[in-house]
Amino acid sequence: MHPVDWAILAGVIGWIVWDGVRRTQGRDQLEGYFLAHRSIPWWAAGLSVMATQLSAITMIGTTGQGYADGMRFVQFYYGLPLAMVILSVTLVPFFYRAKVYTAYEYLERRFDAKTRSLTSFLFLLSRGLSCGVIISAPAVVMSIILGLDVTATAFIIGVPAIIYTVFGGVQAVTWTDVKIMALIIGGLLATAILLVFGHPDNVGFNDAMHLAGITNRLEAFDFKWDPKETYTFWSGLVGGLFLAMGYFGADQSQVQRYLTARSLHEAKHSLLVSAYWKIPLQVLVLLVGVLVYTFYVFTPPPLLFNAVHAERVAQSSRADDYAALQQRFDQAVTARRNAAQLVTSTDTAESQASYLAADAEMKAIRGEAIALVKQVSGDRNYNDANYVFPTFITHHLPVGLIGLMMVAIILAATDSIAAELNSLSTATVIDFYKRYARPEAPDAHYLTVSKWATAFWGLFASLIAIWASELGSLIEVVNRFGSYFYGSILGVFFLAIFWKRANGTGASVGVLAGVAIVTLVAGYGVAYLWLNVVGVIGVFVTGVIVSELTGPRRA
Repeated sequence: MHPVDWAILAGVIGWIVWDGVRRTQGRDQLEGYFLAHRSIPWWAAGLSVMATQLSAITMIGTTGQGYADGMRFVQFYYGLPLAMVILSVTLVPFFYRAKVYTAYEYLERRFDAKTRSLTSFLFLLSRGLSCGVIISAPAVVMSIILGLDVTATAFIIGVPAIIYTVFGGVQAVTWTDVKIMALIIGGLLATAILLVFGHPDNVGFNDAMHLAGITNRLEAFDFKWDPKETYTFWSGLVGGLFLAMGYFGADQSQVQRYLTARSLHEAKHSLLVSAYWKIPLQVLVLLVGVLVYTFYVFTPPPLLFNAVHAERVAQSSRADDYAALQQRFDQAVTARRNAAQLVTSTDTAESQASYLAADAEMKAIRGEAIALVKQVSGDRNYNDANYVFPTFITHHLPVGLIGLMMVAIILAATDSIAAELNSLSTATVIDFYKRYARPEAPDAHYLTVSKWATAFWGLFASLIAIWASELGSLIEVVNRFGSYFYGSILGVFFLAIFWKRANGTGASVGVLAGVAIVTLVAGYGVAYLWLNVVGVIGVFVTGVIVSELTGPRRA
């Protein structure tokens, strides 16, 4: 990067970290460190909820998804607004009025200690894995820019996040979230504008969207019913509804955000921020990915967006095969550009067919190149889409904006990691250490333990990041991880609220059965969004049956 970009990167990160720590109050008290003394206004808590999930995965994985598949991924969020409304009148009042630190404390009051511990353990496992993926996304970017491997960059990103979380509190995290949200949205809008003006003079925005539409990249509604199809209207509306309820209603990383609100009324309003703005924000992110696709229609793209893998294949025993693919690809690029220009000047069925044929030829050649990467590297899960947006940033954005976008990506990762580590530390200390090891101790002791817990989970996540970077599309990886657990965790809360005769034995057996059923169903190729529905139903039905067989709930 240019020295100006490095200066922007260092300056903005330094200012945000300093200002976030400066705002921290009550860090020497347990409630102040974990819940900010419940003093956060609703709009800040709402932005923090969005920022916690708007990690670098969104900046990299979702734009890559938009480049490859277009707007189809937005269907994932169709159930989210309804989920926010349901949660605001069900689980949020339960948690807020109970004055709990974690969502799982409520389960002990309703059932027993083993149900609380089991559910909290599932959260720690799922969120620890997902946190690794959050680190993995910017590690991909930095590995390209710095010329390091993903292992090194994962620790470069993870270690500062650990330090920031240990010395910061939830109040610092929340107000940092607000600034980072503004930075991310500003960076995305600036990039989108530059992408539009980066097309040839005779290709306007409508022309670019028309080309994207020809390849079905603007398809945001797919009404076919197929449980093995990941993104459809029905999987997003139903499966996405249960995923969102599980994530926002039973995942400590989200529950902790709205437990910091000043009142129950403001806690409910903080969730509605996501209900109103999450889908428009995802549309913007995916649209940037679509515009990157149309940009590369007129600007020659690389055969492989990961330059490291491309060089490795070019220097391997398959170098001649790769050179032949490169020659075919260059010809296909020219053919597609000529066909696109013909579509924009004389839009006919023949010109569209020619464009689609050239686009399909490019996709097929790139598929052969990716297959070569997998053979040479042994990485069977390599996904070139993860490298699309980082390559565009570093090669085509102007000086200054490169630094701004790098700040947005790195801080999105760092802040999400900080929020995740804070919630993992909270659950570890409150649900396990304080519950079983030291029920009575001064706040200073618990805070010391929480810092060690933060360090442990940070190192755990950094190790997972090294593995997760090779699993495929990052935005899908994080949701696949979560979908194995979210439904089962949500199911036990549904059981607690909607079946008064449920007892602790039924709840515990139901949770274990839910995870087992989800794992079994996933083996049959069912799309991950539906796994959340399966988990809820599995826990609820099993919990009801076991509760009725083992007797009534405790008094």
